[in-house]
Amino acid sequence: MVTLTVFTPTYNRAYCLDRCYKSLLRQTSSDFQWLIIDDGSTDNTKEIVDIWKAEGKIPIQYIYKENGGMHTGYNVAYNSIFTELAMCVDSDDYLTDDAVEKILKIWKEKKNEKTAGIMGLDIDNTGKIIGTELPNIEYMKVYDFYYRYKGKGYKKQVYRPELMRKFVSPEFSGERLFPTCYKYYQVDLDYDMIVLNEPLCVVEYMPDGFTSNILKSYKNNLNSYIFYRRFILEYPNATLTHKFRFAVHYVAECLLNHERKWLASVSSKGIVIAAIPCGILLYLYIQVKT
Repeated sequence: MVTLTVFTPTYNRAYCLDRCYKSLLRQTSSDFQWLIIDDGSTDNTKEIVDIWKAEGKIPIQYIYKENGGMHTGYNVAYNSIFTELAMCVDSDDYLTDDAVEKILKIWKEKKNEKTAGIMGLDIDNTGKIIGTELPNIEYMKVYDFYYRYKGKGYKKQVYRPELMRKFVSPEFSGERLFPTCYKYYQVDLDYDMIVLNEPLCVVEYMPDGFTSNILKSYKNNLNSYIFYRRFILEYPNATLTHKFRFAVHYVAECLLNHERKWLASVSSKGIVIAAIPCGILLYLYIQVKT
């Protein structure tokens, strides 16, 4: 069995999926397989993947599922992966040519019983790092990068899939979005990530992607957001600043969703009460803008 599974959740991205495929063909290490999770595509994704599978250049597994959003693709992926490591590469992104080699090398050198995986860098197509570099340390938690080291930008996480299977992202009927960091932060409580301050993935934000529709996602995924805000409000490692900011969003989202017991359902009542004025303002802003 190979060591790494690269998995790609995709929905109607046949027009750009070949960039990811070609980057996998260029890898300097062949110790990987590609898992494609088709989230109910209606284009010719399956036909294209069938051609690639027939070529036999790399091992490819294809799973088709009903449309449910990226987080449901993650759930299916981790339940289907039994290699030592797994890494998500979005359908509009692609790997640097030596990404697999770098991942396997540092994993072999630095893994131990308390390491969950590897955290590397994303870059754009000009080679510029997305956000900030990682701290110059050997091991780190994902949460700490963003909220203690004040890091910015998406990073490329590689995980032991058996750890990720323990934390299933909730699925709410009709909703298509749930933060993937929900899994990361739970793994953080018991494990660390190996820091790899080198680029692994080239990312491009497509016009039809999530980042272009942030405000709309509020009203379309309220139950998912509310669940995640409650999770952070109770998260033992969360900073006070993070909790307050999420409490503001929590108040706004509960108002949008006509929640009745929104205060009773959290233990951090003081923070939520303090966030009510700002939460009401955010609620009004979202109502006006959407």
